[in-house]
Amino acid sequence: MNCKKLTLVLLLPVMFLCTCALQAQVKKVKHVVLLGLDGLGAYAIPQGEMPNLKRIMESGSYSLKARTVLPSSSAVNWASMLMGSGPTAHGYTEWGSKTPEIPPAKIGNYGIYPSIFGLIREQMPQAKTAAIYSWGGIEYLLEKDGIDVVMHGDDDEICTEKASDLIIKEKPNFVFIHLSEPDGVGHGIGHDTPEYYAELKNVDHRIGRIYDAIEEAGIADETIFMLSSDHGGTGKGHGGKSLEEIYIPWIIEGRGIKKNHEISDLIMTYDTAATIAWIFGLDMPQVWRGKPVLESIK
Repeated sequence: MNCKKLTLVLLLPVMFLCTCALQAQVKKVKHVVLLGLDGLGAYAIPQGEMPNLKRIMESGSYSLKARTVLPSSSAVNWASMLMGSGPTAHGYTEWGSKTPEIPPAKIGNYGIYPSIFGLIREQMPQAKTAAIYSWGGIEYLLEKDGIDVVMHGDDDEICTEKASDLIIKEKPNFVFIHLSEPDGVGHGIGHDTPEYYAELKNVDHRIGRIYDAIEEAGIADETIFMLSSDHGGTGKGHGGKSLEEIYIPWIIEGRGIKKNHEISDLIMTYDTAATIAWIFGLDMPQVWRGKPVLESIK
């Protein structure tokens, strides 16, 4: 046996023990809330008036340099976030993809590429799951038959109200909440404009309402809260290769998560699903390419 192989053999038990130690930090986590904010560019957060979001960053771990897949558009990136893979694997490649433009590398038990919802249903059959969204395009990216509650709200206010009510009354094990702003203002008036930053105040208020619902439900001590976006933007659009479009926030807070920690590791949007799977102790499909963001764990 050569030196490299011997070193690897000796390191494997250490790596296993380290992973087990990290897993123990989130052992009592029973709930994950994933909030997705359409069109929230990471560039806007430092100067934005977002006290709720910044409070969560301070009490958790975060990166303002997480990256989208290309193109930096909606469906392709929401799919990547939930499916733990990039577009050449799951097949959704465009802003408004309703079906894969590329044949998926695998079809799961619910008729599309396997996502975090399917994993939870198959490996945690008693778990309660939900998806609440204000952009209709999310519907085509969901393994709907494997989700307990699927709800399309007419706007962000309705979705925030429904999501908060669901968390308080039903205490789902996993809920994905999609809100359409600030993307609408980004398209209508422009990114990095006074109107865009004004809308961020409304976005932050909704973040606070959803976060407060976790407290009101009495599950804060066994919950991890995550927040991210599908893309940023420049001018009145997105889909390109600028860092203003590609850099997105990635925030995680709750039991077992480091506090006030800026994550230095590279995060891709498809690492979100992998992190949720790791938190719940789920086996990930071989076709997934995401990795759990272990730097955020205590």
